[in-house]
Amino acid sequence: MRSDIEIAQACTPKPIDEIAARAGIPGELLEHYGRYKAKVDYLALKDRPARGKLVLVTAINPTPAGEGKTTVSIGLADALNLEGQNVCLALREPSLGPVFGVKGGATGGGYAQVIPMEDINLHFTGDMHAITAANNLLAAMVDNSIQQGNPLSIDPRRVTWKRCMDMNDRQLRNILDGLGGKANGTPREDGFDITTASEIMATLCLASSIADLKARIARIVVARTYDDKPVTAGDIHAQGAVAALLRDALRPNLVQTLIGTPAFVHGGPFANIAHGCNTVIATKTALRLADVVVTEAGFGADLGAEKFIDIKCRMAGLTPSAVVLVATVRALKSHGGVAKADLGAENLEALERGLANLRRHLRNIREVWGLRPVVALNRFTSDTDAEIELVRRAAAETGAKVALCEVWAKGGEGGRELARLVLDEIAQAEPEKFSFTYPDELPLADKIRAVATRIYGARDVSFAPAAMKTIRQLTDEGCGSMPVCIAKTQYSFSDDPKKLGAPENFTLTIRQVRVSAGAGFVVALAGDIMTMPGLPKVPAAVNIDVTDDGVITGLF
Repeated sequence: MRSDIEIAQACTPKPIDEIAARAGIPGELLEHYGRYKAKVDYLALKDRPARGKLVLVTAINPTPAGEGKTTVSIGLADALNLEGQNVCLALREPSLGPVFGVKGGATGGGYAQVIPMEDINLHFTGDMHAITAANNLLAAMVDNSIQQGNPLSIDPRRVTWKRCMDMNDRQLRNILDGLGGKANGTPREDGFDITTASEIMATLCLASSIADLKARIARIVVARTYDDKPVTAGDIHAQGAVAALLRDALRPNLVQTLIGTPAFVHGGPFANIAHGCNTVIATKTALRLADVVVTEAGFGADLGAEKFIDIKCRMAGLTPSAVVLVATVRALKSHGGVAKADLGAENLEALERGLANLRRHLRNIREVWGLRPVVALNRFTSDTDAEIELVRRAAAETGAKVALCEVWAKGGEGGRELARLVLDEIAQAEPEKFSFTYPDELPLADKIRAVATRIYGARDVSFAPAAMKTIRQLTDEGCGSMPVCIAKTQYSFSDDPKKLGAPENFTLTIRQVRVSAGAGFVVALAGDIMTMPGLPKVPAAVNIDVTDDGVITGLF
């Protein structure tokens, strides 16, 4: 069996100008990064009307068995291509941290990949480096303001803006800096986030233009004063220089699938501490070029789809025409309590228990958001006919259809049943029924409660005293109308990763609240969220190499 990188390297990609022409992008709007990838001048396309139908790919709560959401997204786009549709992908960029750690990249797998996979998974077009530099420029300007007489009365103990790097490095989570005497700064506790967790990343991904980006950067809260007033990037006049570093990163990246389907791969915010979606600019550009646009959201639908809808769609004015919910029989049995080693054996009882997870996601998609779901059942050789039929019946109870999906093994050909079901749902879409989980005017605490009770199935929400104090403070400071971004475990509807399936009548505990004013949302933390991962005992990096003639090996 060939590895993902071997499959990708065996493919002969088309020149990026040919892919651009297929997407309706004039060659003069491309900024080439070699022969097979380019940035696109989105400003020259902004006056084209949005004509495309947006398809969101999401999933059940992730398990150790894996679901294959990105692979299905790519395979679905290829299948729509084979069905004669003018289609485009809009996906997130990989982070170097997971690439060299344990999770892997974000270019799909098997015969459903975007290429050049080595470039996309490594330095790509430099967006991650630009975001890292922009983040750290802002950090340097904050500390410099303290050093140069501290005119804003920043309390060094309350600097909230961390430095970042695009690598897993637990050693940098908590550091002391500014040591070595007065000339070297003010000693204080500090730390690093991974670049994808930087608010700069989330801000760039929600910005609609350079002017909007600068305005958002100016609002970022970087510290508080001795008398507890917020200090923003605008207060230290950093927004212009930070935006200058991000000018090129704001342009979406055009690549292709193995069969030449156009794909925008652009932006990659954390799916916990941020909203976990590709950029608004890439999505809207794709909608101006294609009749159908396939995109995805991070983690399960309780986190990824909810934030895609309540944050990205709300801010960008987007309305999905269909939703694909990715599941596997193996993952559903995992939700039913089966150990990973036993997932290959038929177990209808455990599958029935695990189907509660699928049912709740389907209910949320249809009843809360007013959208039409299709289940993409990623097929494994161990799946039995009885198990597949049980999944079909469970989905049918909610009004959803199931398509068997074999895109990993067969590429677009293995997703044609799914493509046809998606086209049927698009044709029957009722955009007037689309709704958010909560209205803008609802108070922050009630927005959090609405997500917890309507989406997660919680009985209520318990707010730590410090969290309620911050909510009151943020409301007084004008943040009350912002959407909320709940950071919790991805493995469960609840805040306890061990509560699999579809737990009910639990209390969601919000321990901490913070504002991402540049991105434009309030983050509510239900548990400890790691913003600087560490490497595993045997990191993926030990298997990655490059031959004497420059061919990269071991990259998945």
